[in-house]
Amino acid sequence: MAPTLLPPGETETRGDRHTLRFAVPLPHPGERVWLALTTPGGLGDWLAESRGLQPRLGGEVALRWLTPPDRTAAPGPAESGTVTAWDPERVAEYTVGPHGRMRFRLEPGEGPGSTVLRFTNEFRGTEEQRLDRLACWHDHFLHLAAHLDGHRTDWAAWSTERWQGLRDDYEARDFDAS
Repeated sequence: MAPTLLPPGETETRGDRHTLRFAVPLPHPGERVWLALTTPGGLGDWLAESRGLQPRLGGEVALRWLTPPDRTAAPGPAESGTVTAWDPERVAEYTVGPHGRMRFRLEPGEGPGSTVLRFTNEFRGTEEQRLDRLACWHDHFLHLAAHLDGHRTDWAAWSTERWQGLRDDYEARDFDAS
């Protein structure tokens, strides 16, 4: 499987508040991408195991990330949150524990049957956490692209190698973190 090209994420920092942004071009229809962002089966194959998702504004959401939190141990516990925006087949936004606000907005892509996922993650944390998150989201979006192409993520075989390479790349970039 050839790696999917994904433009690097952008970031803005004000004190300890970080806003990460990704524009993820996907050669798949919006309806299919929506299911990957908003259903337990979709989320579990590229992001996190859904331990409950009420698909409505104010609904509850619980996610258990399947990548180890410290990159060496078992996956962490489920984290609870709230659906803070919901516009079917356009916008899903979850605010979950230390992961902060995660907004997924779908737009038509340039070609027929393609979609652009515009993603924003707002959270409080250190500079190290900002770099970690950029690499994590980039890695997860590569898993999303593979999921949409019909490839399941083998979380048991997940390793830090690709993540570390992405993190090193982000650390080498000259971001305006002011």
